[in-house]
Amino acid sequence: MFTSVEVEPGGVRRGPVAPQRQRLVLLGACAVLFLALGRSAASPAAQHPSLIVVVGAPGEEQYGQLFGQWAELLAKAAREAEVNARLIGLTTNDAVGAREQLQQALSNEPKDGPEGLWLVFVGHGTFDGKEAKFNLRGSDVSATELAGWLQAFRRPLAVINTSSASAPFLNKLSASNRVIVTATRSGNEVNFARFGQYFCAAIADPEADLDKDGQTSLLEAFLMASRRVKEFYEREGRLVTEHALLDDNGDSLGTPPDWFRGIRAVKTAKDGAMLDGFRAHQFHLVRSEGELKLTPEVRARRDELELAIARLRENKGNLAEEDYYQKLEGLLLELARIYEGSGSVSP
Repeated sequence: MFTSVEVEPGGVRRGPVAPQRQRLVLLGACAVLFLALGRSAASPAAQHPSLIVVVGAPGEEQYGQLFGQWAELLAKAAREAEVNARLIGLTTNDAVGAREQLQQALSNEPKDGPEGLWLVFVGHGTFDGKEAKFNLRGSDVSATELAGWLQAFRRPLAVINTSSASAPFLNKLSASNRVIVTATRSGNEVNFARFGQYFCAAIADPEADLDKDGQTSLLEAFLMASRRVKEFYEREGRLVTEHALLDDNGDSLGTPPDWFRGIRAVKTAKDGAMLDGFRAHQFHLVRSEGELKLTPEVRARRDELELAIARLRENKGNLAEEDYYQKLEGLLLELARIYEGSGSVSP
C-alpha cells in the first residue's frame, strides 16, 4: 500500500491506493493532463453554435426597454464570440410577423451536426390551465407548436424560456440531447419574471464560471441567474414568485438550482430519477480560447465520454468495485486517445 492521489470524475481524493489500482490512478492523472493540454492545443478552426433570441410583446413600454436591454446582452456576447446570432421580434416594423420569422428561422437551421442551436425567449408568458404560450407581437407561440417545429432537430439544442408561466415548455420540449431551462416551476407562476435579466448577463460573465475553466456553461449561467433572482427578492423583501428549472436528460423532470452544490446536483429525486446538469455543463455559447481549438467532432466525442464517466460515477453504488474501475479505465483510455489522436499531446 502507498499514499497517492486517486483521480475520479468530479474531484480528486487523497488516500491509500491498492497496488492493483495504481495503473488506473496514473491513467486518471494522464487523462486530466490530456484534457488540460487538449483544450489549449492547436487544431483546425472550430465552427460555432447558432443563437436565436426571440423578444416577446412588451405589453408596456418599460418592459419593452428591459427586454431590449436583455436581448442586447446576449447579442453582444454572440458578436464577441463570433456566434451566428439572430434577433426576432425586437422591432414593430417588420413586414413578416415574429411568429412567422421564428418558424422560418427554425426551418432554415441545420437539423443535424455537432454544433448546437441556442433558442432564447425573452418576454412575457401565459398559461390558461392547459396550454402555455410565449407572447409575441401578433400571434403567440404555444409550447405544443414549438415542440412540433423542433421535432426534426437531432443536433444539440438549448431552449431557454425566461418568461413567466414558462414551466410547461419544459414538459413539452424535453428530449435527448437537449437542455431546457424555464424561469418558473409551474404554469401558475404568472408574475413578471426577472430570470431573463440575470441569465442574459451571466452567459458571458467570468464570475459565473464556477469551475474556473475560462468559460461559462449553460448550467453555470442557470445557477448564477437563479442565485441573483433569489438575492433580488431577498433584497426587496418580497415573496419569491419565480423558481427556475433545468432539464437536460430528456425525462421532462426539471431540477431546481437549490439542488446543486457547485456544479453538481447533490439531492436525490424521490423516484430515483437521474438528476440534471451534466449535459448542460457541456453547452457553451462563449467558448474559451482552448475550447475553440478543438474540432466540433473531437469536442462532441469528448462530451460523450465525459457524460458517460459522469453517469458511471452516479451509478457507482450499484456496481461491484472491480467492475466500476474496469469500466472507468476503458472510458479514460478512450478519452486519452482522443486527445492524442487530435494532436493535442505527443505520444
